[in-house]
Amino acid sequence: MFIPIILAIVTIFSVVFAIKKKRPIFFALPVAAILGIVVVKIAMVPMPFWETVQFIFDLRG
Repeated sequence: MFIPIILAIVTIFSVVFAIKKKRPIFFALPVAAILGIVVVKIAMVPMPFWETVQFIFDLRG
């Protein structure tokens, strides 16, 4: 429950700053935060990183 709250706060602040500063680059901040969380969650798996990534994408097929 902690991660969705943090992502919501990051999203709210990035939208406010993007509107206030008139710079659309702030809209990329929530996407970067989500990608960072995904990388951390993959790294927490007790397997080598690349094997974990291959396993995740092999689940689709």
